[in-house]
Amino acid sequence: MRFSTQMMYQQNMRGITNSQAEWMKYGEQMSTGKRVVNPSDDPIAASQAVVLSQAQAQNSQYTLARTFATQKVSLEESVLSQVTTAIQNAQEKIVYASNGTLSDDDRASLATDIQGLRDQLLNLANTTDGNGRYIFAGYKTETAPFSEANGDYVGGTESIKQQVDASRSMVIGHTGDKIFDSITSNAVAEPDGSASETNLFAMLDSAIAALKTPVADSEADKETAAAALDKTNRGLKNSLNNVLTVRAELGTQLNELESLDSLGSDRALGQTQQMSDLVDVDWNATI
Repeated sequence: MRFSTQMMYQQNMRGITNSQAEWMKYGEQMSTGKRVVNPSDDPIAASQAVVLSQAQAQNSQYTLARTFATQKVSLEESVLSQVTTAIQNAQEKIVYASNGTLSDDDRASLATDIQGLRDQLLNLANTTDGNGRYIFAGYKTETAPFSEANGDYVGGTESIKQQVDASRSMVIGHTGDKIFDSITSNAVAEPDGSASETNLFAMLDSAIAALKTPVADSEADKETAAAALDKTNRGLKNSLNNVLTVRAELGTQLNELESLDSLGSDRALGQTQQMSDLVDVDWNATI
């Protein structure tokens, strides 16, 4: 078979063009550090890289979600730490108020102290976050969850949940009734079998009213007041146990979030390496 000058020219030009294309390809790889710049460079690797990129984006979203969850849970734990201290202070006041030798003036002074603790607890129950949203209101975050008048819960009925990993969601915002208007299943029962008070503010209101009532001239009034204080004391113990139970849950969640963050970081490193193996230049082979 004879080759014409034109055929030889075309063949040489194709060789030059192909070499030029290869040179440009290697130049682009070296300048970008990417072996797969266009899908046509390696269709299989490019396809796998798209899937992996989506997984990386999802992992990043969960990392942000855990940051948000950690902030919310930490704030709730901080507030409940203050609630714990306030309840314990109220318990001490109630125990002291049960001293039968106190004068009516002493009792009235204690009533004022307990009223101050009640106000503090109500303020804590209506705590807002940095965006002015009530943290114990469930999804009704724009409205104070507890009534200033009587301490009744008027917030949402559903706790706020957050997806913090592909297969894990957790409560990051308890409704206030689960904390300030609830007791545990093993609560101290009333001696007469009557229903235990669950509302923390109602407990304190009962004690405040009893202490404001003069009893110096009436044994019957003394007994009524003593019974009210005893019931409040039992109620505060139950309320404190409930708060501590919620705090234990929050502590467990914070530990879990830390573990999930560690796993997420490991996952991110693995995904970065996988992506590099798929699309980055093998410098030894390229050079």
